[in-house]
Amino acid sequence: MRVPGWAAWLVVAAVAALCFPLVPDDTLPAKIYVNTVGLSSVAAMVVGIVRNRPEHWRAWALFAAGVLTFVSGDITYDVTELRLGEYPYPYWADLLYLSAYPLLWASLSRLGNPRGDRERGALIDAAIISTGIGLIFWVWVVGPTLQDTGAPLLERVVTIGYPLADVLLTTAVARMLTRAGNRTPSMRLMTAGAVIMLAGDLIYTTMSSTAEYTGGFVDSGFLMAYACWGAAALHPSMRRRPDTVLDVHRIGRTRLAVLTAFVLIAPGLLFFQGAGDPAAIAWAALGTGAVVLCLLVVMRMWGLVQQVKVQASRLGDLAMHDPLTGLANRRAFEERLGAAATGTPTVLLLDLNGFKAVNDRFGHAVGDELLTAVAGRISDRIPAGAVAARMGGDEFAVLLPTDVDDDLADRLRTAIHQPIHAGGQDLLIGASIGIAGGADPVEVLRRADVAMYAAKADGGRPRRYTADLDTSTDEEARLGAELRSALDRGEFHLVYQPIVELPTGRVVAVESLVRWWHPDRGHVAPDVFIPVAERTGLIVELGEWILRTACLQFADWWRHGVAPDRFGVNVSARQLAEPGFVGLVAAILAETGVHPARLIVEVTETAVFGGGAAVRAVHELTELGVEIALDDFGTGHSSLGLLQTLPVRILKVDKSFVDNVTMAGRHAVIATSLIQVANGFGLVAVAEGVETAEQAAELYRLGYRRAQGYHFGRPARAEYLPAIVTVRAGDPA
Repeated sequence: MRVPGWAAWLVVAAVAALCFPLVPDDTLPAKIYVNTVGLSSVAAMVVGIVRNRPEHWRAWALFAAGVLTFVSGDITYDVTELRLGEYPYPYWADLLYLSAYPLLWASLSRLGNPRGDRERGALIDAAIISTGIGLIFWVWVVGPTLQDTGAPLLERVVTIGYPLADVLLTTAVARMLTRAGNRTPSMRLMTAGAVIMLAGDLIYTTMSSTAEYTGGFVDSGFLMAYACWGAAALHPSMRRRPDTVLDVHRIGRTRLAVLTAFVLIAPGLLFFQGAGDPAAIAWAALGTGAVVLCLLVVMRMWGLVQQVKVQASRLGDLAMHDPLTGLANRRAFEERLGAAATGTPTVLLLDLNGFKAVNDRFGHAVGDELLTAVAGRISDRIPAGAVAARMGGDEFAVLLPTDVDDDLADRLRTAIHQPIHAGGQDLLIGASIGIAGGADPVEVLRRADVAMYAAKADGGRPRRYTADLDTSTDEEARLGAELRSALDRGEFHLVYQPIVELPTGRVVAVESLVRWWHPDRGHVAPDVFIPVAERTGLIVELGEWILRTACLQFADWWRHGVAPDRFGVNVSARQLAEPGFVGLVAAILAETGVHPARLIVEVTETAVFGGGAAVRAVHELTELGVEIALDDFGTGHSSLGLLQTLPVRILKVDKSFVDNVTMAGRHAVIATSLIQVANGFGLVAVAEGVETAEQAAELYRLGYRRAQGYHFGRPARAEYLPAIVTVRAGDPA
């Protein structure tokens, strides 16, 4: 396995740094050892910059220049000491050392904050850390140096310059530590090296002030910093700028622990000095430092409080607005409606027609773009003082403070009907608009909903709520609301109509048909509630219930040995276009233990004529092993192309062509032609609506071998089917 260059460098340089204490201290080999590692680090940085070509290469070049200046100080120090026997302090090496710090500070500041953001929280955090470090330096170095009036002025200035330079560098390192965006491998290595260097400086300075410094492991730390910096430049992640667009006000546990530790430096130093020599306590420095740290903490807390207020305001705004369109959401709309109820507010409720087809065909991204465009058109056309809202899905609402005529609804409908460019295409949708007014917010929304359903049933023309919509011609509006609760209360049940073999009358299959028994309305005809379920989208949930119930029933018949060969389930166009429909069918078959070959999915010509998702679903069902029946053939498009392109196995001839099949002349021509078409395509033809023995006999003579109708059995509940199967099997037609 190939080892990355940065990792190889880090291992070699780190080993060299750790082995340095084994070299005799203050010898020529030791000096060559240190400077070789330092110059190698600079070379590694140059190689990394040239090879990786970072976006912020100037900052990296500046940092390399700072490290080179620092190493040059080491070389100057060692050469001077070798020439003169001892190093005359201060000397030219100190100038190089002190010159390196501003370069390192400027480069680290730019690397840690490449976009130049000035976050108040991050600045205060850096100030807290720098103040804590500065206190340590003041107590151990700056204070004693200022009090030592016997030393030359230049020596004292240089001595104070080192801790001040370290404090300056600490501000840049502290900002790097407190920014979550600096967590690339390269920046982690860079920060680690800077922290190691500062720690080494701190130890070196405090030990030098007490004449205890002898090199060794401290110099090893400096070499480890060089190793980290070289690896940081060689790592490929240094190519990109760190992502600093983050919430710097957030304080995690690690940052809180670090800040707490630095805030406690003042009392810690007080205890430390007091335990040694109470008379030597630097009261002025510690007191000033403690006050500064306290003020910084107060400022930080104030910033956090303000940030919480801003975030709370933003959350409140998000809670009241739809994130996709920017309009008010349902909650905000209902609150505004409640506040306006003291007057005579008017609500326009809009439901988009054809949106689901767009969503299914072009995907949710295009659907979202379409919704945003619709929201813009609504906002542009409502008067001042009105509120537009997205109530959910493809439903919008407009709140007007006073009653208005229907012109606004007409203008909105016209605007929405104009082509909308989304997903690189011009798309057409419509809108059904219901209008209602009143003082009760809940009742106003209900009335607008009823009016909207009435508008949908009326072809999309805007409808204003009137009392008779609740009780008369627009019963569909109420049915739409009651379908939902009917599903929850279990008011639906299935009946099964036999499909028989001609001429024997043997039951070869059954068709599953849904029925609704309403507690108040009684029996609700399928041709009444099925279209409503289609338009409201409840057909998807209802269809799933039908499929699962029919499969469970067939499995029960199969276990008792009374099952027909196959059973059919009607599937609507809406279901076929639903994403994941085929997966749902497969899951239900597996759940109930029914073999796919036993299921017949019946679809209409209209459902698949437009192609798209519906046709793909039909092909996928066939691949699953399910048989496809084309229902009511001859009443729709009657396209022979469908029979060529679709994997249809069964052709169900509509009842209208069977009714007059026994009459002489042209009445039987279509029935005859359809059986010829079926035979030509190798399909099984099923004649629907057979009500008499004469019709059955004539159909058999024409070539039909499958039939369905009242003559063979009316739709019956599941418990009656075993008797039908038994009787028909032994009673030839």
